[in-house]
Amino acid sequence: MTKTYLSLVAVSLLISGCMARLTEPEITFTPPKYVEEMPAREEESSFAARGSLFGQGDSPLFSDHKAMHVNDIVTVVISESARSSNQGVKTLTEADTIGLNGGVFTNAGTNSALNSATAKLNGVANIGFSGGSTSDYAGSGLATKNATFTTTVSARIVKVMVNGNYFIVGRREIMVDDQKQIMQLSGVIRPYDIDQNNQISSAKISDAKIMYANEGDIDRSVNQGWASKMVQAVWPF
Repeated sequence: MTKTYLSLVAVSLLISGCMARLTEPEITFTPPKYVEEMPAREEESSFAARGSLFGQGDSPLFSDHKAMHVNDIVTVVISESARSSNQGVKTLTEADTIGLNGGVFTNAGTNSALNSATAKLNGVANIGFSGGSTSDYAGSGLATKNATFTTTVSARIVKVMVNGNYFIVGRREIMVDDQKQIMQLSGVIRPYDIDQNNQISSAKISDAKIMYANEGDIDRSVNQGWASKMVQAVWPF
């Protein structure tokens, strides 16, 4: 019974370890903690100044067509590029030499009898050895990556924080030939970074989270099946 229990525990640990390696990378679009903790800015319902051409409110006579309130739309221009290059070279050389000469007795001065006996003993015990080893290792590696991604997504202001910044969320889905393309983003922007065309660059989004994914036959064909992933997870080589 004990052996069976231990075997079940071992198998469970093995499966849990394999599943940890099989977990697909994910991205969560929950707002950052400081966005949730920061209170929203209160909307002004009335304005003291009346009759001004540059009034405030929902429909002023003259104003920039920029997103300013919750649920307003802002266009995000996504232009992301990733370039990286890593190179490593490693060389190791090690050499060891060891030797021991024969002869364990020394001469006894001028005493010829003792010197003769010493010579005979050294002749018997005159055993020596020498050895050496040499090891060399040389390795090098080079990794280069160059990726560029450009598109536009309309995002909605979800929260206007008390400091004036906006937390935005956007999602776009396109179905082409039974292939669904999904684009989703979130982040914090400053109203000053929105240009006169109501657009903002993705480089100016703080805590930006951008996801681009495909769903359909092509996506399923390029992904490994669960059995292949499990074998790859437990394969030790």
